[in-house]
Amino acid sequence: MKQFEYVITDPVGLHARPTGLLVKRVKELSGDFTLECKGKSADLGKLLAVMGLGVRGGDRVVVRSENATDEAMEELKRYFEENL
Repeated sequence: MKQFEYVITDPVGLHARPTGLLVKRVKELSGDFTLECKGKSADLGKLLAVMGLGVRGGDRVVVRSENATDEAMEELKRYFEENL
């Protein structure tokens, strides 16, 4: 299993626009990804599931994947760092 942790720096957190862009980016990558925050998890390919986590600025999230390539995980981590 591959994973990385990230602290959301956007003060508003994962609201509709950034979450929509994140889900779109995830669908372009190979692999299945989950996002975990505050003891809950959601499929990163499903907008409403991710929004249901209620991720706010300052929250620590964990992104996990069983089948993603190292390149896909690095690209997703870079996306988080540049956009969230």
